[in-house]
Amino acid sequence: MAPGFLANILRKTPTVAQLASRGVLSVSGSQAPEFLNGLLSTSVPSPPKGPFYSAFLHAQGRVMYDVFLYTTTTPAGKPGYLLEYDSRSSEAPSLLPMLKRHILRSKVKIRDVSEEFDVWAAWGSESLPEIPKSWSWSRSGVVEPSWESTEWPWGAQDETLMDQRAPGMGQRLLTRKGDKPAEALSYDIGSPSDYLLHRIALGVPEGSTDIVPMHAFPMESNIDIMGGLDFRKGCYVGQELTVRTYHTGMVRKRILPVLLHRSGETPQIADPVPEFPLHLDIRPIRINQPSGDKPLPRPRGTGKLLSTHGQYGLALLRLEHVESALNNELTLEIENPGDGKIWQASPRWPSWWPEPIAEEEYNRLAEAASV
Repeated sequence: MAPGFLANILRKTPTVAQLASRGVLSVSGSQAPEFLNGLLSTSVPSPPKGPFYSAFLHAQGRVMYDVFLYTTTTPAGKPGYLLEYDSRSSEAPSLLPMLKRHILRSKVKIRDVSEEFDVWAAWGSESLPEIPKSWSWSRSGVVEPSWESTEWPWGAQDETLMDQRAPGMGQRLLTRKGDKPAEALSYDIGSPSDYLLHRIALGVPEGSTDIVPMHAFPMESNIDIMGGLDFRKGCYVGQELTVRTYHTGMVRKRILPVLLHRSGETPQIADPVPEFPLHLDIRPIRINQPSGDKPLPRPRGTGKLLSTHGQYGLALLRLEHVESALNNELTLEIENPGDGKIWQASPRWPSWWPEPIAEEEYNRLAEAASV
């Protein structure tokens, strides 16, 4: 499922890795589903059906946190939730006090349980089911997955989540602090770097490095493709701009995997690579100018380099730049202050992504839906 330049370097054996910089909050109480439903970008079933992926947006529709919501059972034997998020400091308001400000008179209790739980990712096992999905496109370029199963796609087990953001992502697991998941007995023990490379290969952004708090838009960050947005639920914080983009806007950027290589050289997996600082600008440079004609204008805008692992990375890119780069009409260049040299970022579409539909087909489907 990985782009060609990454498929051969992924771990081929079942692997489990503990993830750093993840916080966990406990959300419980008889009105916890309604409380979370008014804040999260996806619907929160009541009573709970199982875990899922979602996000907290601010009022202007930008992402504060992308999160995983797990079901759990409280010490009193009642259903509750565990909310996993990136706990590193960022421009976003701290999650715990932000949520507490919204409680008002709701029968909800929130507490930080990060010191009680460890977060793990497991992937590579053929025993983990992949649920087929279909895709729904809007004219704006928003994409929604629909899982072809009557069962809850993210799983139904407490403190465990079947990661449906992309085929092959595996599971996320919560364990008591200091404990290892059962999978550690038979899986290879990997590192956070192994998990990072796994995410990059599948084109899955995660956390504040990739989905920059208070700046990133959810659709540009692929949260729609990964199943973290509901465009039909009732009011929630950030809904207005998100739904408006769905109906009348246009998705002009996406996060994609890139291969980093020396400028002017054929992309290959070989040379040693320096570390790249976070969020370097990626500049589009036009090539193959038509001879004898007036030079074409310089492409507008820049991209941003996000997470990297050696020669591999994720980047937020304008879709028009991606198309031109794949057609050899421009290059995407980065000046690395670490070595003072120019590098190129060659993008690839994740192979599991849905194929865009033609305008004529979209119009036909829209007319059929209106009958």
